[in-house]
Amino acid sequence: MRENRLERKTKETNITLSLRLDDATPSTINTGIGFFDHMLTLMSFQALICMDIHCTGDLQVDGHHTVEDIGIALGKALDRALGDRAGITRYGSCMLPMDDALVTVALDISGRAYLGWDAELPASRVGDFDVELAREFCQAFSRSLGLTLHVRMHSGYNTHHILEAIFKGLGNALRQAVSIDAARADTIPSSKGVLKEIE
Repeated sequence: MRENRLERKTKETNITLSLRLDDATPSTINTGIGFFDHMLTLMSFQALICMDIHCTGDLQVDGHHTVEDIGIALGKALDRALGDRAGITRYGSCMLPMDDALVTVALDISGRAYLGWDAELPASRVGDFDVELAREFCQAFSRSLGLTLHVRMHSGYNTHHILEAIFKGLGNALRQAVSIDAARADTIPSSKGVLKEIE
């Protein structure tokens, strides 16, 4: 089974995280930010990745360190679980509707970190979540995993729906990208023969 567990502790956050790919077991997520927990739960369900995430962060300051550091830890854990990338499909994309919102997420587990973000969020907060942190999460996740990630909002006026479409779309695209390509089950999905050097 493709899985990984890690602990990441700084003066700002203390994170314990484990994940298992190809696992429909419900995730257990407690970041201290209710709306962010909801988004990560949706993402994990769509990705078919069971995530156990527990974080104690400096929420008396704000949610920035918590959200960014979870992005870093999640990217690192997925990076380790995928190893040298042999057999994975590598690419994934999803155009996802959520009521008024329509969002496209496209990604490449390429080893090259890049975030293209084109999403104007109408509100500044949803519940206890500062919405600009969605981009910070995606940035941290892409850097830590070595992921080329594009997020584009086509329409929407309800910020909750837009963010839900983004996280569900990310989950769906990830599920495609990490799935095993039966035609190339033992092959690195690159004409170069290498996507990640294993030391």
